Amino acid sequence: GSYEFTQQVLIDTILDDVGLKPSYKKKLIPMKSSRYLSHHIDSTPFYDCDSFQFNYRSIVGKLNYLAQTSRPDIIFAVHQLARYSADPREDHGKAVEWLAMYLNHTKTLGVIFKVDPKAGFECYADADFAGAFHREFSQQDPATAKSRSGWYIMYAGCPIVWASKLQTLVALSTTEAEYIALSSALRDVIPIM
Repeated sequence: GSYEFTQQVLIDTILDDVGLKPSYKKKLIPMKSSRYLSHHIDSTPFYDCDSFQFNYRSIVGKLNYLAQTSRPDIIFAVHQLARYSADPREDHGKAVEWLAMYLNHTKTLGVIFKVDPKAGFECYADADFAGAFHREFSQQDPATAKSRSGWYIMYAGCPIVWASKLQTLVALSTTEAEYIALSSALRDVIPIM
């Protein structure tokens, strides 16, 4: 009556690439909830750190594929990591390791498809009004003033589309950020309908 899509082999490949050691602790969330990633200009450049032995862009690409196909729970964390692929820093490398520890702990999770013939289209959208804004980083990264949209679209009780993206406009209120998120979500819903 249901299908579960997991990608344990891809996760194992990511863990091998990162060089995750068995002694690392389990992480229960994909990234630190108390801190947003930024450019971290004062941090050591990623490729100058001796503690990392992986290719940042390659790992982020694999994580992006995983997030888009079977792991919507990591999509926000992966988007944060991808924003800094051009100039990753030590803090970004630590965030990749954190996410790898989370994946190691949740390796068997995936998307479950269980059809509910009574259900139709369902769309859940939300926005985080300027949630990443930090005055100290705003001069280096004006995108901290942008809000984030997230949406999840289901058909017959099965997830078919999910996303977490920065809004292209700077919203001036929570209401405006919510309308932008809903508008973005409906750009996926209407063609499917």
